[in-house]
Amino acid sequence: MSETAFRLEHDLLGDREVPAYAYYGVHTLRAVENFPISGQTLATCPDLIRALASIKQAAALANRELGLLDDKRTAAIVAACEEIRAGALHDQFVVDLVQGGAGTSTNMNANEVIANRALELLGHRRGDYGRLHPNEHVNMGQSTNDVYPTSLKIAAWFGIGRLIETMGVLRRAFEAKAEEFADIIKMGRTQLQDAVPMTLGQEFGTYGLMLAEDEARLAEAAGLIREINMGATAIGTGITAHPLYAGIVCRRLAEITGIDLITAPNLVEATQDCGAFVQLSGVLKRVAVKLSKTCNDLRLLSSGPRAGLNEINLPARQAGSSIMPGKVNPVIPEVVNQVAFEVIGNDVTISFAAEAGQLQLNAFEPIIAYSLFRSVEHLRAACLTLEKNCITGITANRERLRASVEQSIGIVTALNPYIGYRHATEVAMEAHATGRGVYELVLEKGLMPRERLDAVLRPENLTRPQPLEMKLEP
Repeated sequence: MSETAFRLEHDLLGDREVPAYAYYGVHTLRAVENFPISGQTLATCPDLIRALASIKQAAALANRELGLLDDKRTAAIVAACEEIRAGALHDQFVVDLVQGGAGTSTNMNANEVIANRALELLGHRRGDYGRLHPNEHVNMGQSTNDVYPTSLKIAAWFGIGRLIETMGVLRRAFEAKAEEFADIIKMGRTQLQDAVPMTLGQEFGTYGLMLAEDEARLAEAAGLIREINMGATAIGTGITAHPLYAGIVCRRLAEITGIDLITAPNLVEATQDCGAFVQLSGVLKRVAVKLSKTCNDLRLLSSGPRAGLNEINLPARQAGSSIMPGKVNPVIPEVVNQVAFEVIGNDVTISFAAEAGQLQLNAFEPIIAYSLFRSVEHLRAACLTLEKNCITGITANRERLRASVEQSIGIVTALNPYIGYRHATEVAMEAHATGRGVYELVLEKGLMPRERLDAVLRPENLTRPQPLEMKLEP
């Protein structure tokens, strides 16, 4: 290998050869060697890379505004950051998302890539840090301890926005099915036992409403991560930063990202507190739990096709068995269930990581980031496949649903106000014991005249509140 294949860089541990082609430097190289953990590099999270570039751009502009960074270096740093925000050089962000050091390796990876690209733009070679330095210029007025959590919040903001949009797509699919199924009567169930009639539209409308509620909760949680600690530097005291820097960099960063960011009122508190991440993860867990419950229902309602409930048909997506011919499984709800299990586990990880912080810094934010970003992206992917490959293709078995109502003992509940609980119980018990229908037993016992019974048991009257003018006199 030729001598030009490497360049020599130096850090506190000594000299190292860095690949000549690399925009990253010696700090990143050591981190790659130290943290071969998840196999998921920063490059797999473009939102985070764009967030880091936005922060470095805002910092350069703030420092120039304060007279601390010259125009020439500022312009080069800003240009490099804009290229990265547009998608360039993401392959140079090679550090594993899971790392020790509270995110220092992530911050240095960004500093080195931006510095070396800025050097190129200035007409210098990569690694010529005497002209523009990753720490002294790109990282001016900053610390990993304010850059890293701020970058996580910005990245999470955009991820949450996409997740909310995707949940809206899924919600509208459920709402469309609710409208399609509005006239289909069926038996509702409590504790897996027959309860009272409802419509299939009411059932699917509920799934849509649950999603709508969680869209609102996610938007509320996103509001909490608008508070950043830029200007805190090491522990929140602002050492090495200009007194006016925090306000200016926040304003610049808000302009760049389009997020209405605010500086935390107490930077010491904000630097050590991971409460916003815990809150957000908790809401993601709420989404996962409710989405998983919905998928449980879909699997149960479609069970069969002959020995189960068989009330609805899920679209067939693939052969279900290597041994049982003709078997089709509910694979899409199953994969969404598994994503939900993962998100619930990620919430536990985030909770432990937030709790484990000590004194003025939480060193475990990288695992918070890794877990949080996976939860957001996997939930989004799960919503997309559930909408596209399952919900839009669901059909109803209308005759089976109607027959279940007609054969059910549960309709006797609707007669309570008219024949009384004691008589209704007697009818229910006899119907269960003999296999006869509620309708014929009520007529046989003379508990209600046919016309009144027909009116009460009319399908549209069984699924919503009704006036009780027809109640029998004692």
